[in-house]
Amino acid sequence: MRLATISVDGDPICVAYLSNGNLLNLSEVARSMQALIEGGKPTLDAARKLVAEAGEGMHQDKVIQREAPLMAPIPRPSKNIFCIGRNYAEHIAEGDRAQNQNVGVTEHPVVFTKPRTAVVPPEGDVLIFPEVSTCIDYEVELTVVIGKAGRNISKADAMDHIFGYTIVNDISARDIQRRHGGQYFKGKGLDGSCPIGPVIVTADEIDDPHALSIGLTVNGEQRQDGNTKDMIFDIPTLIASVSEGLTLEPGDMIATGTPSGVGYAMDPPQYLRDGDTLECSVEGIGTLRNFVRSV
Repeated sequence: MRLATISVDGDPICVAYLSNGNLLNLSEVARSMQALIEGGKPTLDAARKLVAEAGEGMHQDKVIQREAPLMAPIPRPSKNIFCIGRNYAEHIAEGDRAQNQNVGVTEHPVVFTKPRTAVVPPEGDVLIFPEVSTCIDYEVELTVVIGKAGRNISKADAMDHIFGYTIVNDISARDIQRRHGGQYFKGKGLDGSCPIGPVIVTADEIDDPHALSIGLTVNGEQRQDGNTKDMIFDIPTLIASVSEGLTLEPGDMIATGTPSGVGYAMDPPQYLRDGDTLECSVEGIGTLRNFVRSV
């Protein structure tokens, strides 16, 4: 299923896309996307049944046949979004060249987080604060949505803990990122720095998350063009690593890193400017579009 959260009279409503493009209100089975995920298999099965019946012409009172503004799939995550840094070899190489260093591949995944106050919906504004940072950059990332709680999850069991997949644009203030002693959080955690969406695609819809094209454009210009097969640490490894001594819960998200083509590694660097349009695409999920706005 392709799931989204829409705004109806200001209220978040969890919906599923029907084959004809219409939306099906899932409030009967889950009051929110978070509740749908937390409900596990019984709630997901109930949602699938409702979608199948709607496809046969039932539940017309629950079908939304008009455009509705999308919210982030989980508008206010219960905790920070987990993010993985330096997970594509070409991205590591371009970053090392730009910073005149040779860190190379790390033995373990680089993990940081983005606060829920950074979340931006599809078609929403990525914020630039000129007095705070002049080096705002982009990073398209395939993002895992956890469906089943677990701690010390083994690689063998990791995929069983996935509810689905979405897209995150890891907006980064590079100057802030570098000035805090190598700690990513401040430079990655500004308001408006975490667009998410447009949908969550359930895990059964993605045959192989390690074989998806992934890319990003700025004002229509292709900047990033990669494939998730090039991840250094695969998804089971990431889930196993992040969950070591730390409980992952339903609705938690792990952004899995970005391919090469980021702005700061270009010659000269190309940072985001007021009025830019960003489009992040991941095969099988769709396109997440946002607009850059100076405040």
